[in-house]
Amino acid sequence: MANLITHYSEAGNTDVANAAKLIFVSMAVENQFYVKKQDTAAPQSGNCAAGSAAPLTPQKMTQYSQPHRSARDLTLEIQEDPTEDSSSKITSEQQRRTPARQIPRSSGHASQPGFGTPPGDYKGHSTFKSHLESTDYDETRVKNLIAQFEGLLRTKRLDGLAQSRTSSPSHRERALSSNPMGSASPSASPSLNPPQLPGYRSSTLSSSRFSASPLLYAPPRYQPIIPSPPADVQSKNFRRLLTSLSVTPTKYENPGLLDEALQIIPLDRIYGEAEQEWQALQAQAESMGDGRQAEWGYQDCVIRALLRWFKRSFFSWVNKPLCSVCMSDTINQGLTTPTPEESEYNALRVELYQCSAVNCGAYERFPRYGDVWQLIRTRRGRNGEWANAFSMLCRAVGSRVRWVWNAEDHVWTEVYSNVQNRWIHVDACEEAWDMPQIYTVGWMKKMSYCIAFSIDGATDVTRRYVRKTEHALERSRCTEEAMLYITNEIRSLRRSNMSRDERFRLEKEDAREDKELHGYAIASMAQSVISSLQPSDSAVSLNRPHTQDDQKLPIEQPADRQSGAQEWINARREQGFH
Repeated sequence: MANLITHYSEAGNTDVANAAKLIFVSMAVENQFYVKKQDTAAPQSGNCAAGSAAPLTPQKMTQYSQPHRSARDLTLEIQEDPTEDSSSKITSEQQRRTPARQIPRSSGHASQPGFGTPPGDYKGHSTFKSHLESTDYDETRVKNLIAQFEGLLRTKRLDGLAQSRTSSPSHRERALSSNPMGSASPSASPSLNPPQLPGYRSSTLSSSRFSASPLLYAPPRYQPIIPSPPADVQSKNFRRLLTSLSVTPTKYENPGLLDEALQIIPLDRIYGEAEQEWQALQAQAESMGDGRQAEWGYQDCVIRALLRWFKRSFFSWVNKPLCSVCMSDTINQGLTTPTPEESEYNALRVELYQCSAVNCGAYERFPRYGDVWQLIRTRRGRNGEWANAFSMLCRAVGSRVRWVWNAEDHVWTEVYSNVQNRWIHVDACEEAWDMPQIYTVGWMKKMSYCIAFSIDGATDVTRRYVRKTEHALERSRCTEEAMLYITNEIRSLRRSNMSRDERFRLEKEDAREDKELHGYAIASMAQSVISSLQPSDSAVSLNRPHTQDDQKLPIEQPADRQSGAQEWINARREQGFH
């Protein structure tokens, strides 16, 4: 019986009902052997269906493993002798149809010890009858065995999970490499010893087989990230930084600011260009003849028209401000303290420049405003000013907006497309639409954190923009568990006053985006594997110098940065291929 439970507990995939059925068969076989052993010691004469035991054949074993057979029927059938005559078979058939407690003590054959002898005079018959009367005990024992089997299986699973959490991956790999079969030593898991049940007969063979049994499930190598609050000083500082940055998109919800922005935007021009582009996209989709929809919706075309106007007509890029006296070039003199008026418009930094003309020498201040009200009046700046002002204008025309912060000193915008059902990358500085790899592939820029902030919360979107390991920097500001905790905290704060339906809709959107980001990682790994399986290309590339044509860029993606002076671009290491 121990060997049976050991075998099916090692397998790990046997149904408990099937295990119980096999336990019934094993019990019947054990009792048959026990009766046969006593019959060998007792004197016999003639054929006796109840006293003699026939050898167990494979055909009978198959018959006994059939479902819906009780232990009593199995034991009765085992007692049959395939060599008995017809009269003995008839007598055996009558005994099977007669209840065990109503078998007559004398049937007119007193000379044969199986028919007329009282149960006490024939040892084998007495044992057989006592077995029939103990059917309730056998069923109770089977239930106990099933419970023990379930408990044993549950214990082994928990032991495997505990081992995977407490041991390091390198230790598990060394253990598996030293033991390819994955077997565990007896001392490694004391809970794997066989249970001591009533009537259980242990043996050295069964215990050794049980102690050397392999684990049911291999310990998981990678565990899911569980959010945990920041513990060290650096993580707490990073948490405060992200919390302060998350306030930026909330300023776009000011109704007075949005009304003023709509007065600045040439709506007739924007909506006219959007209508023409949208109709062209619809005609292109209909010409395919397969019922497909246009690639972009009308609202997407509105943002694309707004992007062109903002880049070409509205906002201006400032490398060095010109002298306001003689309009000559200026020389950077460093940073200076903001004035009260500049601090009122959230100018945390003020750059100081001096006129390069000898006869002028005037100083020029360039405050880096963070207030959107002031930005739509000055209409100039660099990365931060461009992304801040453009994101607010996108919100003014009715789009859902994200303000994306990069730890390597760059910011941009994301707008939600209802047609694509995803967030679209938009960079007003580069007039870039849906080109998320422009920074890593186009500028050859390495990045660590890309966090998107909106009125609905915060999301780590680094995987959308960094898809290869050679473009990634070390994420050392906090642990991944703390990063997930911070984004969840900001998300819960922004959604605390929303209705249940709105929160449910946003949660579905978050799950869809997380699936999208996972897809980018999988596609990147697949591409690296495909590239490694092409040795001919690498062999050819060794024989010729590398050129710009060797770099595979996304469609319509610029190779170099378009905004900013070359000196400033080189200082930021965003020069691309040059």
